[in-house]
Amino acid sequence: MEPTTTRTIAEALTRAIVEHKLRPGTKLGEQKLADHFGVSRTLVRQALFQLTQNRLVTLEPARGAYVSTPSVQEARQVFAVRRMLETEMTRAFVAGVTPAKIQALRAHVAAEQAALDRSDVSQRTELLGDFHVRMAELMGNEVLAQLIGDLTSRCALIMLMYQSASAAEHSHEEHAEIVSALAARDADRAVRLMQEHLLHVEAGLTFDRELPANDLSQALSSL
Repeated sequence: MEPTTTRTIAEALTRAIVEHKLRPGTKLGEQKLADHFGVSRTLVRQALFQLTQNRLVTLEPARGAYVSTPSVQEARQVFAVRRMLETEMTRAFVAGVTPAKIQALRAHVAAEQAALDRSDVSQRTELLGDFHVRMAELMGNEVLAQLIGDLTSRCALIMLMYQSASAAEHSHEEHAEIVSALAARDADRAVRLMQEHLLHVEAGLTFDRELPANDLSQALSSL
């Protein structure tokens, strides 16, 4: 078995946040995490610091680390950035589209449907966010894929805090429509669908929701 590293701890915590197992505001106790992963508090501290770089974790002096709690203003700004970035990504995807890329996206959309059919909330959440990352990966642009990945991770927190009802089925249907437009090499339609998709997700947020509660021990038991 490979030794647990700072990177594997950071990846496990990121996955737990994105899959809504660790909720906004959850205190991330260093000793409890160290005991769970079987490592020193130093490694845990380094992993938590890494997660502050993409704002998934907030470090508060004398209080410790917490899963970040995005403000309404930050939520709106994140979606504004995604619309700007993914509009151009969609247009560039059409310019370099191939049958293999479309096949890969259709396979991803099929996996989303399978997760919806079996009511697998964790897998569904991960796949719906990864659709956007997958587009960037298929373009061969690692920097873009990383940027989109960071933004979708932050969106997972935002949606957990503010989404008024599950919009997973609707998001999946919109992904399928986007893929159809990409396959038809219809750049204008694909861009419009992507913009509408992100606007629909943002419009489904309710900014006066009560913050959900969570317990670190319970979340770690599912990792």
